[in-house]
Amino acid sequence: MPILYVVMPVFNEGSTLGEIVHRVLSAPMPTGWSVQLIMVDDGSRADAAQATVQCAGRAGGAVQLIVHPHNRGKGAALMTGCSAVLTRANDSDAMLVQDADLEYDPADFRALLAALSTPSIGAVFGNRWGTATERSGYRHLHALANRTLTWISNQATGLGVHDMECCYKLLRIPVLRTVLPWLSEERFGIEPQIAAALARAQIRVAEVPVHYSPRTFAEGKKIRWTDGVRALWVIVRERLRSHAPHAVGNHQ
Repeated sequence: MPILYVVMPVFNEGSTLGEIVHRVLSAPMPTGWSVQLIMVDDGSRADAAQATVQCAGRAGGAVQLIVHPHNRGKGAALMTGCSAVLTRANDSDAMLVQDADLEYDPADFRALLAALSTPSIGAVFGNRWGTATERSGYRHLHALANRTLTWISNQATGLGVHDMECCYKLLRIPVLRTVLPWLSEERFGIEPQIAAALARAQIRVAEVPVHYSPRTFAEGKKIRWTDGVRALWVIVRERLRSHAPHAVGNHQ
C-alpha cells in the first residue's frame, strides 16, 4: 500500500495546528493510499512548541515530530522532514509539502495524487489562482509578486507552471531522492529552488487546481518582501548553475 508522507514545517502555529493535523490525517485519499505526517517544529517559542508536542502525542503513530532547537526557516525544516521521509519510504510512495496554517485544504490530496496516475509525471504542483478566497486583508500586490516570480522562474527552467510559489508540491520518492541533494535554501527561497532542481533533473511536472484561503499578516503570515528578493536571486543563481536548464515540460 503506497504511503503519502506529508512534511509540515511548523513555527509558532499553536492556534491552527490541531485543526490542520486533523484535516491532514482525515483527508480523503485515493483507493489504496494511506497518509503519514512528519511535523518539523522549527524552533517555536515555548508555548507553541508545547502545543506541537501535545498535538503530535494525541495523533499517535500517524505523526512523527522532529524538533529544531533554533529557528532556521521553512526550507531547513522541509529538508529535515524530507530526509526523514527517505529513511523509511518505498519507491511507490510520495512526499507532499503542507503548511501548518489553514491556507491550504488537505481535501485536495486526492486530486494531487490522482495526477501521479500518469507514469511519466514525476511531480505535481498546486495552482491557487482562480480558486483563492477573496477577503479583506488579502494583498493583491502579493498575488502579483507571486505571478511575476513564477513567470521569471518559468523563463529560467522551462517548466511552464502557473504557481511556482504554491506550497503544495508533490514528488514521487525516487524524484525526491534525486533532487534533495540539490536543495540548500533554508527559508522561502526553497520554492524556486525546488522548481529549478526538478528542471535540472528533467522531471515532468503536472498541475492541479487547489483551494486557497489566504491569511493576513496580523493572523500570522510570515513571508515578507525580502523573501521575494531572495527568491529572485535564487532563480538567477540556479539558472546559472544548471547543467540542464530546460525540463521536459509541464503537463496540465
